[in-house]
Amino acid sequence: MRRLIALSLVTLCVLALTGLGVWQVQRLMWKNALITAVNERTQSPPIALDAKDGQWPTLTQDRDEYRRVTVTGQFRHDKEVQVYALTEAGAGYWVMTPLTTANGATIFINRGYVPTDRRDPATRAEGQMSGPVTVTGLVRMSQDKGWLFLPPNDPVAEQWSLRDTKQMAKARGLGHVADYFVDADASPITGGWPKGGMTVVKFTNNHLSYALTWFAMAAFLAGFTVWWLRRPKTQAPKY
Repeated sequence: MRRLIALSLVTLCVLALTGLGVWQVQRLMWKNALITAVNERTQSPPIALDAKDGQWPTLTQDRDEYRRVTVTGQFRHDKEVQVYALTEAGAGYWVMTPLTTANGATIFINRGYVPTDRRDPATRAEGQMSGPVTVTGLVRMSQDKGWLFLPPNDPVAEQWSLRDTKQMAKARGLGHVADYFVDADASPITGGWPKGGMTVVKFTNNHLSYALTWFAMAAFLAGFTVWWLRRPKTQAPKY
């Protein structure tokens, strides 16, 4: 009876480990498809992003994040928000500036990175472009609370770590804005700041190694069990 129970438990474990391996293979296929889709979006010609009747089109993370777009309007530099950033260039801030189109719709543009000593807009006045501009960049989804375990924003203290479009709009009295923003590309800016084109498009893809690990564990457990069942029986010594 004990032998049967032990064999049943081992069988369940082997099935569970195999199932985890299959799940990781499915995740691998999904991740590869995602990487291919995102690469296509970032390399495709930009499409014009515009609001009709004051409403921005509905975009989704699965279908539209990192899609190249253009948007035209005027920056509202007096409403910008500086969001803390840790980049390959060092610590600094993302300059999130609302852009309002001709029909009055507003969307936040991540104009790019500035070092800590350039946080004050007065230190980069040359880059505060006036008049109509056309921005080319990548669509990014708004970062709400708890995104990537970052600390919550503190609008009162002007401490921002999340690019939460609704919260930024509320803090700046902007009313309705798009629930996504655009990371500006590396087009030159007078004065050099902010520095655009610093979006990191990189996905971890360890699913194959995880799958092989689960399959190897299942094979080892199954093989060990077969060996244990077929091992020669040892007889107790007779005295």
